Amino acid sequence: MADLASLRAVVSGRVHGVFFRAFVENRAGELNLTGYVVNLPDGRVEVKAEGERPRLEKLVGSLKVGPPAARVEKVAVKWGDYRGLFQGFDVRY
Repeated sequence: MADLASLRAVVSGRVHGVFFRAFVENRAGELNLTGYVVNLPDGRVEVKAEGERPRLEKLVGSLKVGPPAARVEKVAVKWGDYRGLFQGFDVRY
């Protein structure tokens, strides 16, 4: 089994109103990750996720691209230890 890890990613650019959260929720589901995605008041999107590190790395790759209507300018990622904090992957409001 691959190493387990967690991450917090903050995505900047045109990421509100372009189905970015739904895109992340779908991708995280495909990768069998847990956590959440939420719009931040300053126009960025925050993602917290846990799972196998190679799958998390794939998620980061997807965050850098985003859905078709998005324009991602920056993805800041902070890695951490797996803590088992989440049961599924949710969109938070």
